[in-house]
Amino acid sequence: MTLLCSRKLLQQFLCDGYAMMEAERLNWLRRNQSKLRVGKYRQLADSGGTNNEGQKVIQGKRVILPSTFVGSKRYMDQLYFDGMAISSVVGFPNFFITFTCNPKWPEITRELGKYNLKPQDRPDIISRIFKIKFDELMKDLTKRHILGKCLACKLETVHFDQFRNPIILYISLTLLLFVLFTDVHH
Repeated sequence: MTLLCSRKLLQQFLCDGYAMMEAERLNWLRRNQSKLRVGKYRQLADSGGTNNEGQKVIQGKRVILPSTFVGSKRYMDQLYFDGMAISSVVGFPNFFITFTCNPKWPEITRELGKYNLKPQDRPDIISRIFKIKFDELMKDLTKRHILGKCLACKLETVHFDQFRNPIILYISLTLLLFVLFTDVHH
C-alpha cells in the first residue's frame, strides 16, 4: 500500500513500467521482422533517402511496425478503414458520443478520500472507474437499447490527457464513439 499512496513516486513507477514494456515490444518487433512478413514492403526499403543536393543519406535499419502496434501509422489507418467499411455497409452514424471522465465522480472521491489523495495521485483508480462506467455505457447502448436498436458501434479512441492548472492537476480520459441506430428516439 506504501507505493500506491506515494503520489508522484507511483506515477514515475507506472511510467517507467510502461516505457519498459513498450521498449520490449519494439525490440521484439525489430528482432522479428522476418517473421512479420515485412518483405512485401520492399518499396520502402528501396526508396533510399537523399538530401536536397541529391546525395545519399546514411540511414539506420528500417523497422516496419504492424497494424497491431497501437499508435503506429498502420494501426491508425486500420481504424480509419474499419470505420469507413462500417459506414459503407450500415450507413453513417447517428451519434458522435464523447464520454469524459470527471475526477469529482462520487466513486472516485470516495476511494481517494480514504487516503487523503488527489485524482492525479492514483491514475489507476481513475482509469478503473472510467472503464467500469464505459462498460455500462456500452451495455446501455448495445444491450439495453436506450437510444434504439444499435446496428453498429465503433470505439474510435481513448485519450489520456493531463490538464495543468496552477492549483489543480487532474487526468481527463475521453472516449469517442460512433453509433448508428435503426430507430432513434428524440
